[in-house]
Amino acid sequence: MKRILTAVLATAILAACSSTPTKEQDGAAVEDRGAAGSQPVTKPPVATGPTTTPLDPKGVSGNPLKDPSNILSKRSVYFELDSNVVKEEFKPVVSAHARYLQQNRSQKMTVQGNADERGSREYNLALGQRRADAVKQMMQLLGAQSEQIETVSFGEEKPKATGHDEASWSENRRADLVYPND
Repeated sequence: MKRILTAVLATAILAACSSTPTKEQDGAAVEDRGAAGSQPVTKPPVATGPTTTPLDPKGVSGNPLKDPSNILSKRSVYFELDSNVVKEEFKPVVSAHARYLQQNRSQKMTVQGNADERGSREYNLALGQRRADAVKQMMQLLGAQSEQIETVSFGEEKPKATGHDEASWSENRRADLVYPND
């Protein structure tokens, strides 16, 4: 039974990874359960910019992880409020890092899950862990080995932005991909 459940779960995740991106409605608002009034939610930063073949071994510095024109230099995956679902726009980043790990079996990384300041400390630690685990699971399904990826949650303790508004909160709802020699 456990094998069947695992197979069904893996198939569902793979299907979700290959689905056609849906068009989000601009201007849609999400109610903020932690604030007195609700604020419209803006879209988090989008992974944009120049990209090259993810595993180009001849990057600017000779290391594809440090080449700013390589997709492997992108190290953050952003999430919606109260969500641990990897968004379509960040799947290429996760896929590129999974391929890199698959082709470099001795390489290891840590996925650091983060949350914005809203919610209790315990809730944010659990949410950060779910985000880190979701990225790890996707990478494993794409060929990386479990032993190569460690996960940790910082909850709200390691903000990227220190403001108390939606723009800052959207920067803090993320999972960071960290290699040992970063």
